[in-house]
Amino acid sequence: MARVKFGGFVAPHHPIGENPTLQLQRDLELAEHLDRLGYDEFWCGEHHSTGWEVIASPELFLAAAAERTHNIKLGTGVVSLPYHHPFNVAQRLVQLDHQSRGRLIFGSGPGALPSDAYTLGIDPMVQRDRQDEAIGVIRRLLRGEDRFNYESDWFQLKDARLQLLPLQEDLPFAVASMVSPSGMTLAGKHGTGVLSIGSMSSAGLQALPTQWSFAEDSAQKHGNVVSRDNWRVVMSWHIAETKEQAKQEAKHGLYRWHNEYTVGTLMRPGAEPYASPDAAVDEAQVEGGGAVIGTPDDLIEAIRGMLALTGGFGTVIGFAHDWANREDTMRSWDMVARYVIPEVNGMLEGYRESQRYVIENREVFDRAGEAVMAKIMENERAVQAMGEAADAQAAMPAHHAPDLDEKARTGG
Repeated sequence: MARVKFGGFVAPHHPIGENPTLQLQRDLELAEHLDRLGYDEFWCGEHHSTGWEVIASPELFLAAAAERTHNIKLGTGVVSLPYHHPFNVAQRLVQLDHQSRGRLIFGSGPGALPSDAYTLGIDPMVQRDRQDEAIGVIRRLLRGEDRFNYESDWFQLKDARLQLLPLQEDLPFAVASMVSPSGMTLAGKHGTGVLSIGSMSSAGLQALPTQWSFAEDSAQKHGNVVSRDNWRVVMSWHIAETKEQAKQEAKHGLYRWHNEYTVGTLMRPGAEPYASPDAAVDEAQVEGGGAVIGTPDDLIEAIRGMLALTGGFGTVIGFAHDWANREDTMRSWDMVARYVIPEVNGMLEGYRESQRYVIENREVFDRAGEAVMAKIMENERAVQAMGEAADAQAAMPAHHAPDLDEKARTGG
């Protein structure tokens, strides 16, 4: 079975009211935490409005994260390409790849927030086409092609070539995919990976079973190959020792996030406010992308269900949020690493098989105890010592007496 990778995605979504400086530090601490726990990837996004999504430069943030981490891959999730000159994006990617010692994944998108595009004077109707165009140009630059000119209605290049290429010979690309086929089609056209953010909405979840076919069809049309190993699916969860504990820890933050941000700020079509915090945790698990608020076993079941629904993907990305407090949130990520990751990836099967083998072959291993007893009986002094120990055992209270027969059976 191919191993499923695990990662975290910090948009971020932070409720207004906390010190912004400390919020950014907390996000960096999360990157450190996931790295220590052995997660494979850490992603962060680019946003410029709404008050809740506060990282304006994923490259700048990930440069700081690179200094605090050692092994985890760092993904821009995502750079909104219509907002930037492609040459500048390519330059920043190269520098970040070197500063992170080759741990960068370049994720791009057209721009998720209409308020961002409006501020920059960009027509939403051109955003996806501009992302497509920019990816093609950035690919040429990162490949180190000969100097070239490029004329566009929104940028120009003259005798363009990068003076330094990425540390990675083939820097991995990924594009964001929501509900429409455009993200998957773009991935196929350019032969990139995919970050399925739409999996957290009901429409996105319903679209997942057919989404990958758009990437494959587009790849075939353009002479490329796409792999499910490079498909990343975003899921939401909060995990605790019991389902009731997880609900109590997450309900107030989830209620506020949904009502104040998803409904009150973004005004997402079809989104209705929750009536209470208790209703929030109950409804969130059946609506939208089916958030998992429960135990490790609940998340294991949900991930296996998502793998079956999609036909398979390479990485599950947990969406970072402030539903629970800082300590409970960190423990949730810890529990996923301790219990969910090894179970999903079959890492414990060898242990279980070994345990079953020992239990089912007890008579074979009992000979070890018989061998110990045989040697004892061959020695007169040892037999005498056994007798004295048996007498001492009989004289002791039952709960203090050592089980000599058991020690003999086990070779003690």
